[in-house]
Amino acid sequence: MEQAIEIIGTLVGIIYLWLEYRASIYLWVASIVMPAIYLYVYYTAGLYADFGINIYYLLIALYGWAAWRYGFHLFGSKEKEEKELAITHTPKRVWGRLALTYIAAQFIITYILINYTDSTVPWWDSFTTALSIVGMWMLARKYIEQWWVWLVVDAVSAWLYIYKGLYFTAVLYAIYAIISIFGYCKWKKMMQE
Repeated sequence: MEQAIEIIGTLVGIIYLWLEYRASIYLWVASIVMPAIYLYVYYTAGLYADFGINIYYLLIALYGWAAWRYGFHLFGSKEKEEKELAITHTPKRVWGRLALTYIAAQFIITYILINYTDSTVPWWDSFTTALSIVGMWMLARKYIEQWWVWLVVDAVSAWLYIYKGLYFTAVLYAIYAIISIFGYCKWKKMMQE
């Protein structure tokens, strides 16, 4: 049963990746379905930070849909856009905030995993989770560099899932890592058009 649920999650993940590669707004629909499935998978595998990040994924999917569709800005941006969000480079002023967000999330999640769970991989689990928080926000803002963040997250996650015996999910994340390179090239071409 658990393996069947993992396989379904993997299939939805492949659909999600195809939609992300195409910069299709419908990736956000898959962004709601896939985390719902993986909440169960990660909890039963003892990957508690990955479990927690899927709650964030559900919430950021709603934000991502609004940002991509309506140019919605969180935190009261002065810019008001009435058109679909365009693919852009991450502004220099944002990189520092992203780094601080990653560092804070890494240490908070690691602390929680070490002190309040039976996680056998607290540092690795929190690494991929903290970096995923940053990557999903970058995706929601349609920043092209999000692909490089996902390359790192996906490569480390593939190894972590092999270690935890989640082989179908490991294959999915290995594919994600490879597609990250192609996704960056595709988005760069779309950005220039």
